[in-house]
Amino acid sequence: MLTPAEWRAVNAVRHGLSTRRIAQLRGVSTDAVKFHLANALAKLGLANRAQLRMWRGVPADSALTSSRQKEGTTTMEDAQHDTHGVQLGPIGQISRHVRDVAAAAKWYGEVLGLPHLYTFGDLAFFDCGGTRLFLSAPESGEAAGEPSLLYFSVPDIQRAYDELTARGVAFRGAPHMIHRHESGVEEWMAFFDDPEGHPLAIMARVEP
Repeated sequence: MLTPAEWRAVNAVRHGLSTRRIAQLRGVSTDAVKFHLANALAKLGLANRAQLRMWRGVPADSALTSSRQKEGTTTMEDAQHDTHGVQLGPIGQISRHVRDVAAAAKWYGEVLGLPHLYTFGDLAFFDCGGTRLFLSAPESGEAAGEPSLLYFSVPDIQRAYDELTARGVAFRGAPHMIHRHESGVEEWMAFFDDPEGHPLAIMARVEP
């Protein structure tokens, strides 16, 4: 059983964050982050951070755990023999890097008239007729205006991950929870690249 502090460190690694960045966000020392990660790796029997990013663990109190227990799970072998197969749903979200998030959010909301959904720090979300537009500042080393990231909605992210992996898709990491809303709805995502290196993702909103 991972402790809450260990889970926070594990989830941050599965988001692709460095030890230094995790420490900055959590307001703790890098040694504290290393301690929690070392304990988590030992408990899970994993050798390093790369293996941790591919680990499929889900918190016991997650809505995804209860939904899959109710509906049953699908293994990769099941996915390979499923005659129907997983079909990617509609585009659930499109992300766009902008130089000034506040100015861009004001323009998309007031000039284009897109309904504002919510803002978390320097992340802004708008509704485009059912498709979510995600505005954010580029990460260090990235430039604003790079190709937008497409997020495909799927009803069961674990099953979709298994079947796409069986088809040859190389995911950057296992499905992981990005955010839990106050309503209890969880946002789960997993990221991969197309043959030309453009980023894509599958996403699922899991009801509590």
